[in-house]
Amino acid sequence: MCGATKGGPSLDGVDVKNQAVIQGIVTREGEPVGNAYVRLLDRTGEFTAEVPTSATGQFRFFAGPGEWTLRTLAPKSVSVDNSVTAATGVVAEVAVAV
Repeated sequence: MCGATKGGPSLDGVDVKNQAVIQGIVTREGEPVGNAYVRLLDRTGEFTAEVPTSATGQFRFFAGPGEWTLRTLAPKSVSVDNSVTAATGVVAEVAVAV
């Protein structure tokens, strides 16, 4: 098993009570996928933001409350969409398998 932490990056030093956080990890066959891209799309499908995954497959967005779609683009994989609900004071953890 790899040494990656489960879920998204550490929240040390992040004041989550005033934030809506969406974070997680991208994996393939149980191993983290670095150099993937995760896009944040609003409820109408419009592009809002994009972040690369870390070497340990982790990503994080600070989003407004509401319904979002995460579109994950990874090398040698089709894109994967996940629906997620963001709420102030809550960390939405998303595990993405590609």
